[in-house]
Amino acid sequence: MSMFYIRIYGDLLRMNKIKLIFFFFFLSVFTSVPGQAIPDSTGVSLGYPVYSQYLQNGLLINPAYAGSRGALSAFLSYRMQWMGIPDAPVFQSVSLNAPMKNDKVGLGFMAQFMQFGFTKSQSIYASYAYRISLGNGKLSFGLKGGFDRSNTDYSGILTTTKNDPVFTTNDKPYFLPNFGAGVYYFSDKLFGGISIPAFLSYKKNTTTSSVEAHHSINDYDFIFSGGGLIIISQALKFKPSLLIDYSLDKTKKLTQLDINGNFILGDLIWLGGSWRTSEQVVVGIVQVQLNPQLMFGFSYDYPVGRMSTYSKGSTEFILRYEFGYKISASNPRYF
Repeated sequence: MSMFYIRIYGDLLRMNKIKLIFFFFFLSVFTSVPGQAIPDSTGVSLGYPVYSQYLQNGLLINPAYAGSRGALSAFLSYRMQWMGIPDAPVFQSVSLNAPMKNDKVGLGFMAQFMQFGFTKSQSIYASYAYRISLGNGKLSFGLKGGFDRSNTDYSGILTTTKNDPVFTTNDKPYFLPNFGAGVYYFSDKLFGGISIPAFLSYKKNTTTSSVEAHHSINDYDFIFSGGGLIIISQALKFKPSLLIDYSLDKTKKLTQLDINGNFILGDLIWLGGSWRTSEQVVVGIVQVQLNPQLMFGFSYDYPVGRMSTYSKGSTEFILRYEFGYKISASNPRYF
């Protein structure tokens, strides 16, 4: 263990002042004390979209993932949630992340567009990650900052009272700046990370109708993901993993638990599935690595719980392309 601490200390000494400021700021936000008292108002939150193929784009759940692919990685996704239900949610995301020249710093950008019912929202975030070598892998610390924006158009709602003044105008758009942080470790055989997607919470003051930011540890969500690679043969590999979304809010607690398994056939076809306890869905996933740069994926979430009465399930499409790919086909990246 002593060599572990000596290695960490040596890496810290090699950081310049700016990197040290970032490192200790990261530690401080993870150990910060509870914030101000929550005003008597109504909570405002966009929530976090549920994706089934997040393992191919860790930036969706952890800013420390930025640059870990070793190339400029571009990712697109389109998800139709709860098909068969009118005005069900539709999610679109686009992200870019890449390592810098010194290979220790990674930068990322992510934008998400959501529409559900009469509400449209957008989220735009930038990420910064700093990596150090640790054993056979790398340990990455990440921060992200950006904003969420949401707007509801009530004018399309059919009401029993004609020209009801409450529903004749659009809701005032909400602009919600926020930031988050994460830690991510990866090697050739293992990966694991934990993140806090948002440090700030928002409340709508019922007196002034304004939106007010506040900070409380009790509002934090922690997202943990981890897994590994089991090599059965050169032509067949198995990648088990799980994701846990745990809230410190007394009314939420375990908000998502995904248990995943993927078989990798000849480094070309990924066949897998998941069990998501929060929605009670079984997920089937097919992904094709067309070449070392391009991957296409499709997933289908089949509801087996109460939602099966109302929904035909959810579908998701992904496309990932990596520019300047430097890893040979004989040593592909699985995380």
